Amino acid sequence: MSIPHVVYKAHATGNDFVVYADPTGEYEPTPDEVRFLCDRHFGIGGDGLIRLAHPGDVSDLSAEQVAESAAGGAEWFMDYRNADGSLAEMCGNGTRAITLFAQRQGYAEPAGGAPFRLGTRAGVKTLTSLGAVAGFGKDVFQVDMGAWKRGETDAFAVTIPGTTGSARGTFVDMGNPHVVAVIEDSFATLPTVEELDLVTKPEVSPVLESDQNVEFVRIDDMDETNDAGEATMRVNERGCGETLSCGTGLCATAVTLRAKTGIDHWTITVRGGTLRVDVTDEDVKLTGAATLVGRIELL
Repeated sequence: MSIPHVVYKAHATGNDFVVYADPTGEYEPTPDEVRFLCDRHFGIGGDGLIRLAHPGDVSDLSAEQVAESAAGGAEWFMDYRNADGSLAEMCGNGTRAITLFAQRQGYAEPAGGAPFRLGTRAGVKTLTSLGAVAGFGKDVFQVDMGAWKRGETDAFAVTIPGTTGSARGTFVDMGNPHVVAVIEDSFATLPTVEELDLVTKPEVSPVLESDQNVEFVRIDDMDETNDAGEATMRVNERGCGETLSCGTGLCATAVTLRAKTGIDHWTITVRGGTLRVDVTDEDVKLTGAATLVGRIELL
């Protein structure tokens, strides 16, 4: 096997991962190994696998991407794979999980220390360790997710095969592609957020060649005076299916809600917990917890 004998299980608000460190660059996983480790019946189980490696040891990166990581001060790189073995550009929850792991391994400073700069296929991300934060958890990190791009509001039709109804979706690029559908309003005829069948992959029209994550969101409360809103979200991720949380999806959701309401700051509940998302014209910041579950020796 091209993976180490010892790996770890981690999650960030229920978005779970098999993680390990590869400081010598000798343990780049194959797609078959990723599928095995992420299999919930025959392996360990996870929405994805994250190898913490030096940028120069990640074989799919170009020389420009390696140089970008170095220029951004990132000694370490989040080599993220979806559960189906495919590469992924970015995983917001994954950045928190792997940074907590890096702390435990001595590669990142503890809460109150210097921010951790992490290379990703969507550029260098900066994570600030906040420690325990009431309402969010024990090991909380704020991730500067960087710039976002949004398409025309409600430009996509979103349906779920076998489910009656449809909704309009908005494309958001968070380094990976998303289509966000606000439902339970006068423009959508899908069931409620809680009743959706997200085992079945949603369909988006026009079709995106890249495929996409699809978020379904309900606005629960808006306080325009304090520029704050609350929402509930579920997500079907490409290469994974439904997950309990999706960091980039939370950011894409907040970007879409901001376009529709003018509110910049959102507290969003997903099946795995509650997170905060703060949007400006220049960037998005995501705040939430991460957890290390255990150390696993492969036989």
